[in-house]
Amino acid sequence: MNYKFKTRPYAHQLKALEMSWNKEVYAYFMEMGTGKSKVLLDNISMLYDRGKINGALIVAPKGVYKNWYDSDIPEHLVDHIEKKTVLWQANITAKQEQKLKSLFKPEVDLHILIMNVEALSTKKGLDFARKFLMSHQTLFAVDESTTIKNPKAKRTKNIVSLSTLGKYRRILTGSPVTKSPLDLFTQCYFLDPFLLDHSSYYSFRTRYAVMRTASFNGRSVQIVVGYHNLDELTEKLKSFSYRVLKDDCLDLPPKTFMKRIIQLTPEQKRVYQQMKQMALAELNGKMVTTATVLVQLMRLHQITCGHFKSDDGTTQKIKNNRIEELMEVLEEVHGKVVIWAQYRYDIETIVEHIEKRFGDNSVVTYYGDTTEEERRKAIKAIQSPGSKIRFLVGTTQTGGYGITLTGASTMIYYSNGYDLEKRQQSEARIDRIGQKHPMTYIDLIAEDTIDEKIVKALRKKVNIANEIMGEELKQWI
Repeated sequence: MNYKFKTRPYAHQLKALEMSWNKEVYAYFMEMGTGKSKVLLDNISMLYDRGKINGALIVAPKGVYKNWYDSDIPEHLVDHIEKKTVLWQANITAKQEQKLKSLFKPEVDLHILIMNVEALSTKKGLDFARKFLMSHQTLFAVDESTTIKNPKAKRTKNIVSLSTLGKYRRILTGSPVTKSPLDLFTQCYFLDPFLLDHSSYYSFRTRYAVMRTASFNGRSVQIVVGYHNLDELTEKLKSFSYRVLKDDCLDLPPKTFMKRIIQLTPEQKRVYQQMKQMALAELNGKMVTTATVLVQLMRLHQITCGHFKSDDGTTQKIKNNRIEELMEVLEEVHGKVVIWAQYRYDIETIVEHIEKRFGDNSVVTYYGDTTEEERRKAIKAIQSPGSKIRFLVGTTQTGGYGITLTGASTMIYYSNGYDLEKRQQSEARIDRIGQKHPMTYIDLIAEDTIDEKIVKALRKKVNIANEIMGEELKQWI
């Protein structure tokens, strides 16, 4: 393809662009880590350069949408395009108001609006998105489009209602089907109501799902008991989509590092600020040791994970978004996954949610409470291709050394510690002889907290516990 890219595309990205760039509707069904964000941004660049669009609306989940603003657009959108990029925020300050207004100035710049999918559930978000779409020749994209798979959800209805205002439409997801083929209907309906030859979800369900009447409390309901005609559905998808799995990409880098941003709940923010003030008061005016400050940081870190120790020593739960974000990530990834967490409470929480979502026989543990026999079985289950076990949940203190977990190629850090050696050793559990697939490492990071500083330091290979003195760490609080 004769185009001057800012970053060199891999072969599968180039193929995706060749198949899609000038089509009005298209689906990038590309597995996490294969670079679907870059493909979309190159597509936007091409259409803008050819005078086809002057605006782009990108809708993505909360954990992802800021990545578009902070890293994806700066890294991949070509430099010769003058652009105005605005990140939607629910609380609109005077400064934010001016940024939003700049999207409607009559200029030749490319105008980019990035919104979180939850904002489209609100009247304010819906009205603004509509105004933006009506003011520009726009490419309208939904990233992680399974967020609109539920046809009854308010955000799904709102986003679908706006779809025809986009001159070009794209959906992006690594897992278009998370639970059933019926997940595809509203994602494809957003692109074009006629792509699947069904104008309603119920006629689509009738064609591809096997239904049975069941009685609950004297009321008859239709339930799905199986599927049919799936070969036909697959053929229909081929005309407007491109499927990419990591295993099919021979030129991918061996390691890809990603992050998912989490916003603190109001309750977390309140407790976090209280703990922060208490920590500063305790450390104020004192010569502090590194160990003393690390204790205070750990207390703040626990709050970002959704719990804290009360004065009587019991663990108190705080409403949080971290576990929900993890579940969303697990819906998107394929194959087996290793998940590291710092605290026993988190391990138990993660296992509980995985068993509820994926079944009792889907997860094993590897931490202090796991017996030696259970540890051997856990490694064998992850390493065995035929095992139903998909997830290993553990701590880097226990599982980060010596064992081989190359049956998994995705590793998620639910929470991070301060020890660089433990981080590096834990990463190496899937990066050993026998690993045949590109590896993906994902950090969950609570926004505007010490989480950000911890991950930044670890990725720069800084051993926080040993190389930063107490006074320096104090600034982190």
